[in-house]
Amino acid sequence: MGDVVQFAEARTKLGFERIKSTYSVREIRRQFGLSERYIRRWTREGWLPTATGLRDGEICFDLRALTIFRRVRDQRSQGRSIRQIEAELYGQLNLFPEPEGQLIELPIKFSPFEEALQLHEKGDSKAADFYLRAAMEDDHAPDAFCNLGILEFEAGKTISAFDRFTQALRIDPRHFEAHFNLAHLYFEAGDLRLAKLHYEIAAEIEPSFADLYFNLGLVHAITGELQSAAQALHHAKKLVPEEEGKKVEDLLRTVEGALRASTLPSEE
Repeated sequence: MGDVVQFAEARTKLGFERIKSTYSVREIRRQFGLSERYIRRWTREGWLPTATGLRDGEICFDLRALTIFRRVRDQRSQGRSIRQIEAELYGQLNLFPEPEGQLIELPIKFSPFEEALQLHEKGDSKAADFYLRAAMEDDHAPDAFCNLGILEFEAGKTISAFDRFTQALRIDPRHFEAHFNLAHLYFEAGDLRLAKLHYEIAAEIEPSFADLYFNLGLVHAITGELQSAAQALHHAKKLVPEEEGKKVEDLLRTVEGALRASTLPSEE
């Protein structure tokens, strides 16, 4: 019974995956499973656009770079090597030579989706209206519906949240964040079968995201599939940075303890 309680406590560590206006190198490494060495080198060589400002003195990537990282993820899932992907990035860079003469800086005009991101990150309630407008104008529509689903859930509108995540998937069936968030929503609703299904689909899209395997391990543990839980958590342990591995270690220790107890001979 104690193990079940600990598994239930671990669920409080789960959360949604939101599309953000900027990402640090560490966040890109976490979500896309890319070596920090590659990320920094591609940035130095000008293959990746960076955000206009720095966050905490660190390199930041904006929506333009996020699109490139998603393309890299898709190419890796198709079996292309990092060397092949680098060659394509270099080729794309050469398609856009630096213009001659001095550049004139124009005032920045945000699109509805960019405006929604800024409002969301400030905690402004108008973000939901801008996400909806962005979706209607096909401005990053899957991303807009995905973030809108998170806002709907936080407002207590669970059914609407389900609808927003599925709207994102109707437009882009391989939208990673929508699958991940839908899995989390099913988890919250107690439908562990569908939670596991969407976590597994998300893992097919991005097999290097450690949080997926932690969540899968937790689902397996709660449903009594302890061997599968241990396998998923060992995989998460390989992917998560050492300094962030405590929650994985804690759950894995509990699962393996339950596994050992289940193999002990019962007393007559």
